[in-house]
Amino acid sequence: MDLNLSGKHALVCGASEGIGRAAAHELALLGADVTVLSRRAEVLQEVAATLPKISPLQRHDWIAADVSQHEVLREQLQAAVAERPVHILINNTGGPASGRAIDADTSAYLDAFQRHLLANQVLVQAVLPGMRQARWGRIVNVVSTSVKEPVVNLGVSNTIRGAVASWAKTLSRELAPDGITVNNVLPGYTRTQRLDQILRDRAASSGKSEEAVAATMTASVPVGRYAAASEVASAVAFLASPAAAYINGVSLAVDGGRMQS
Repeated sequence: MDLNLSGKHALVCGASEGIGRAAAHELALLGADVTVLSRRAEVLQEVAATLPKISPLQRHDWIAADVSQHEVLREQLQAAVAERPVHILINNTGGPASGRAIDADTSAYLDAFQRHLLANQVLVQAVLPGMRQARWGRIVNVVSTSVKEPVVNLGVSNTIRGAVASWAKTLSRELAPDGITVNNVLPGYTRTQRLDQILRDRAASSGKSEEAVAATMTASVPVGRYAAASEVASAVAFLASPAAAYINGVSLAVDGGRMQS
């Protein structure tokens, strides 16, 4: 199986922690040069400095950027790809706040749309020329199982994640002739800071302890536990590899079998 990413340059968003950081690590282990992107420069420096190198030729870097600031983001990316084209783009952004869809203000939907779908569009448009020139590209969006089954009390997230999945499916058909695949990874319950926040929110809204909420959540997963971020990252890295060249336009659940669809 060809998993070798030597000579490929990956841009990993939301890489300061959680699934993004784990994905950056896995891509580096496969030989890719990795640039990590998020808002916190001091954290990114540490992440980039500690990414593995299986070859002395590997070069890792970082970009501090706020994905909601689209024009600034576009300028930063244009400067970065002028120096080194990007062959692999991992779109990954922290999810919107918890709450019912009906209770959310319209501004919450607009903010999530800006940070997710529109930011993804800016990122893809910036890296696309390099992928087209190479006739090789991988775009992997870290989304959510909510694109297939809505998650309780994540109304805004359910709505926007679905939009991202439809956008990605459309792109997968448009970009395939250029040798570029577009796929989604749908994490289930994964041990990250996002999950910690969901536990706190559910405990607060239900009056139950976080331990009781956690027990209910894991009981709904056939494998009986949360995923580690590295397990989701392994799926991301596979879809970014040469071995996945004929996988295009799919939404791959990494959820321990929790979804019933």
